[in-house]
Amino acid sequence: MDIDEFKIELETRLLIEKNYVIQEIASICDDQERLGLLGKFNEKYKDLVKRLAHENGIDLNAPYPIENSSNSENLSYEQVILGKTMSIYDQLVEELYEEITSIE
Repeated sequence: MDIDEFKIELETRLLIEKNYVIQEIASICDDQERLGLLGKFNEKYKDLVKRLAHENGIDLNAPYPIENSSNSENLSYEQVILGKTMSIYDQLVEELYEEITSIE
């Protein structure tokens, strides 16, 4: 599985998790507790990255192969995956924040 396929699959699973969190928001009255769901979503993101990597036989600690070997910085698969998927996470957590703060 290449990184783009990984990103698409992760986005799909994160959207599902976001919907679960939105359902949970409605049952919580305390603002601080609702905001705590953002931390829970963050943990889901990290867990999904690990789970998807495991499912696809990707060692997150292994060095990511770089086409330009003159670059002295060796990144791990985890660093590359997080770098390429963080925008998805940021967008979804922002949407969750809006959902949480819009509830009166």
